[in-house]
Formats: sequence, C-alpha cells, structure tokens
Amino acid sequence: MLTKSNYLSGLQCPKLLWILKNDKSRIPELTEMGKAKFKEGYLIEEFAKSLFPNGIDLSKLNFKEQLEKTNELLEKRVPLFEASFSINDLYARADILLPTGDNHWNILEIKSATKIKDVNFDDLAFQKYVYEKDGLKIRSCFIMHVNSEYVRQGEIEPKEFILQTDVSEKVEEASLDIEKRVNNMLKIINSKEEPKCSIGVHCSKPYDCPIKGECWEEVPEESVFEFRRMFKKKCFELYDSGIKKLNEVPDSVKLNDKQKIQRLVAENKETHINKDKIKYFLDNLQYPVYYLDFETINPAVPKFDNSKPYQQIPFQYSLHVQEEPNGELKHISFLAKGTSDPRPKFLQSLKENLGDKGDILVYNQSFEKMIFRQGAEFFTEFQDWHDKNILPRIKDLMEVFNDFHYYNPKQKGSVSIKYVLPVLSNLSYSDLDIKKGDVAQYEFDRITYGDVSDEEKQRVREALGRYCELDTLAEVEIVNGLKGVV
Repeated sequence: MLTKSNYLSGLQCPKLLWILKNDKSRIPELTEMGKAKFKEGYLIEEFAKSLFPNGIDLSKLNFKEQLEKTNELLEKRVPLFEASFSINDLYARADILLPTGDNHWNILEIKSATKIKDVNFDDLAFQKYVYEKDGLKIRSCFIMHVNSEYVRQGEIEPKEFILQTDVSEKVEEASLDIEKRVNNMLKIINSKEEPKCSIGVHCSKPYDCPIKGECWEEVPEESVFEFRRMFKKKCFELYDSGIKKLNEVPDSVKLNDKQKIQRLVAENKETHINKDKIKYFLDNLQYPVYYLDFETINPAVPKFDNSKPYQQIPFQYSLHVQEEPNGELKHISFLAKGTSDPRPKFLQSLKENLGDKGDILVYNQSFEKMIFRQGAEFFTEFQDWHDKNILPRIKDLMEVFNDFHYYNPKQKGSVSIKYVLPVLSNLSYSDLDIKKGDVAQYEFDRITYGDVSDEEKQRVREALGRYCELDTLAEVEIVNGLKGVV
C-alpha cells in the first residue's frame, strides 16, 4: 500500500521508498527531540480543528474503523477530521475534509510551519488523487499554517494564529502525470530488488534523508562538499565528474577567495593564518571583555504574552568576565526557574552584570543581537539600555573565522564554534551530558513544562549549566589560541 508519506519519500528518492516498505529496520528510530516536534504539530492541529466546532474526529479509531466510519459519515456533509480512503493499493487520510456546495469537498491540510513549501503541494496532490479515485468530488485545496506575525495576548486565538491559504492551482500543477508516478512507485515497492541511486541534492531536499549516512559512506575526507557556501548543485557536478576532493579541483573551476583558501590548505596540509588581521582584531578588544552566550527555546505555539510563533525565548546565559588581557576570569550565569516568561529576569540579570564599558564578545552576533533587540521591543524598560549601552559594545568572535583570517582543514568548511574550538584548544564537549544547543533547548522545555521529578530537574539543570558555561569558556580559549598564533 502506498501512503502519502511514502509518495513524498518516493519523490525524494526511490531507494528510500523501497527501504521504508521492504527493509524498515535500516531507518533510524525517531529521537526524543523528533517526537517532541511531532507533539507540537498535534497541538497546532487541535487549534486548526477548533475552527470547525461541528467537525467529527475519527483519529481515535483504528485503520479499519476509520475507513468504515468515513464512508458512513460522508453523507452527513459535516467537516471530517482524519477521514480515510483506500483504493487500488493507495491510502490517504485528510487532516480536514470540508463539505462545500451541493456535492463537493475541500481538502484542508494542516502544517506547523509558518511558510508553505513546494512539498506541501505534492502532499495535497496525492490526497486529491486518492480521494477522487474513490469517487469523492474535490473542489479546492487549502493549507492551514501558522501565522508568523501573530503575537500572543492572553489565550491563543485560533482564528488569528492559523492562516488558511488556497493552493488549488499549485496542487493542479503538482498533479500533472501523478498517475504515472504512482504506478512507478507501486512497482518499486513490490520489487524484490533495491533500487540503486546516486547521492545528490535530493539527499537533503525537501528533508534530510534518514539513510543519508549509509549512502554517503564512500564520500572521502576533505571532499568538495566541504567547500564553504558553494551551491550544492555545483558540489554534486564536481563530484559526479570525478573531482571528489578539495585538492583535486583544477584551476579552471571558478572559486571564491575562501574556497581557494580551502583548496590551498587541502593541498599543502597547513593552516591558513592571516596574522595581521587576527592581531588587529585582538588588539582592538576593549577590556573588560564580557564573553557571552545564550540558550533559547522557540515553541511553535507561543507560551507567553508578547511572543510570536517560533520566536527565540532566552532562558539561560553564561558570562565570563575578564578585566584585562590574560587576566583572571569571573563566571556569572543565569538559568530561569519556574514556568513564567523568563525574559524580564533574564534581561534584568544581564543589565546588572554587563557593566557599562568594555566589549561584549559573542560567537555569531546576529543571534545575540536579535535576542537583545526583541527583548527591548517587548519590554520597553530595557530599550534605552539596549540602544545606548549594549548594541555599540557587541563584537563577533566568529568574524575572524567567517572572513577566513584563520582556517584549519579540520574545520571541514564550517565556522561553527564546535568545529573551531578543537583546532585551537584541548577543551571538549565530549564529556558533557548535553553537547548541543538543540538538546539544551529540548531538555529545558522537558523539565520546565513536562512532568519530571525534582531529582531529574536538578540533574538536567546542572547539565545545562555546564554546557552553557563551556560555550563561553570556549570563546576564551579561542581568543587565547589566536593569541598563540600571532
């Protein structure tokens, strides 16, 4: 049986489709973070469905019951949630089927994203194909998605939180030759032989493929895929032509200055260092230096007043203060307690600890500046402090690496702090319980808004503290490492 999720997988990669149906044990299990994202999606579905109070929900029924009940309820001409259809080895289930006119229906697909994507049209095209095969008359197709400009004030207002967009024309375009594609996918599913597929842009589009690691095993170290900001299509063109490694790229291939540095470094096996630029950056640091890092959550459904869907809400910071070059470090931290909006206390704590002079050194300033700016916009008592005292003092340590004043081949084309730190310091995240920002985000949300024991809360809070502290200590170590090379 071909489902709509199978159909989308088949559009991405026939090998993935075959494995999903014939060798599913090769598909990694969904992580706890992945499951949490699905839960957020279910919550958004509930808001969307609440806009149709007379709708009938079939989601709690089993497979067979859903099919039978759908067939029975179509005559009632009321909104149906999770109506199911199966015909000719095809199966699809509609988020919402809405009766319209005398004998037609509209399909409403609910998405938790704020923007409509091309893959959504393929999703609806498959649904429409199956429903019409089963005798249903479809008039229009809609996508219900999150309004990115919605600002929570009190209880969530579903009519404002959820937008509804008619995408019927796009679905018609996606429906061209769909029968041919469907029949081909049914052949793939029923084949005893796994399709052979080359790696390509499809490995990450529209989604990261769950078997990508398996297919990419033969990609060598220092491959052309490490080129900084090279279009993936161009990388694959090089790879497919037999040019697989950075040091194999001929002069005839057009590269920008940073990519040329990567090729040169791969050839001579030496780190690229622009001592004058690095020295200029270090010499212009204004002490005391405040090494700062934030952690945030970004819930799809705003948890607090004066916040938007997916807005980054800071709940933690780490601050290392150094009064003079090579001086002792003072560590200050903040980790929100309770379930209320953490932003006022977060900003107040920063105001008390960032002083009124000296550089505020961050890694990737666009993020920290955004958090400061949004905080000042919604909590105007901090606006003057932000504009006059904070914004002029922020400096970005990442610029040294983003501008390729320093580049080591072990960075693999990345300027992320997780890749830069190991080439300039022995400091490591490997011994930490929490090693990544998305895990920190998930863990804070879990212990703060979930049903968790006090013991578990304390364990995770300590792990969060160690992780965030290491982020700012990493900034200190990178600065020290740069001093060592000039």
